[in-house]
Amino acid sequence: MRKRSKLLIGLALVAAAVWANNTSLLAPSIDGETRLLAHRGVHQDFDRTGLTNETCTAERILPPVAPEIENTIASMRAAFEMGAGVVELDVHPTTDGGFAVFHDWTLDCRTNGSGKTRDHDMAYLTSLDIGYGYTFDGGRTFPLRGKGVGLMPTLAEVMREFPDGRFLVNFKSRDEEEGRRFAELMEANPSWRPAIWGVYGGEEPTAVAVELMPDMIGVTPKSAKSCLAGYLALGWSGYVPAACRRAIVLVPIDVAPWLWGWPDRFTARMHRAGSEVVLRGPIAGEAAGDGIDTQQLAARVPPGFAGLVWTNNIAAVRPTLDAMR
Repeated sequence: MRKRSKLLIGLALVAAAVWANNTSLLAPSIDGETRLLAHRGVHQDFDRTGLTNETCTAERILPPVAPEIENTIASMRAAFEMGAGVVELDVHPTTDGGFAVFHDWTLDCRTNGSGKTRDHDMAYLTSLDIGYGYTFDGGRTFPLRGKGVGLMPTLAEVMREFPDGRFLVNFKSRDEEEGRRFAELMEANPSWRPAIWGVYGGEEPTAVAVELMPDMIGVTPKSAKSCLAGYLALGWSGYVPAACRRAIVLVPIDVAPWLWGWPDRFTARMHRAGSEVVLRGPIAGEAAGDGIDTQQLAARVPPGFAGLVWTNNIAAVRPTLDAMR
């Protein structure tokens, strides 16, 4: 009986120590505020039912139609004016040595052009109508056709237009040379470097960019999974896995409550490891998606959360988050 009692007391003490090490009730307050990360700036919403990597989302936009087209100067400006702390954009290397800002791997879905985006120079890309393919009624009307001619920007144009902006850059390829070219571009233009908040996407270009650019943070699908899996296993001790260090830590909102020390201790641990925490949409259920895009999801963001909230609809979620501050 004595041995059993000692064992139970020992287990209770361990459990108490784990609780004290992870509860946010005893966590010190964290400096910072909840910031918004606007995915592709301000853009058209679309039906996400049955999405695949091959889905042309321009062919399933939802009314009402916004005047902004994703990844354009106007869409970025609108996002910053609505309070975005960071704007996400997508890049492709061009045949004339620059980077085009455009989402799709190919031009056929959204534009009146064709072929891989990276197989063209900027003269051709800027001649296209990037609003050409958008429709909400099955192709009967195209409300943005003719309104996107010449609106595909270069990364250089974005940097000049928003010198005080902050951007998350998405590499769409698995080409490590793309990451090297990006790092060389930043080295050649040091005034642009502060605007690049982070990089993500393809494993190879992201890894190269993070390696070559001091203090750059990044994330790939592989590192995101490794980070959370490692932390779920060992985070009770305060341990931060290597994949969570000097990184962008992507946290689905339905996974967040299971993380040791969520939200304050978890966020503080990531900050001490040189990382930024980004809260994303759920991975399961009817609301599954990459963004926190509704008032209902926004209401689940912890008050005082000292990280970023990834959203595809900044106009919808900002009032709810502002009310929680």
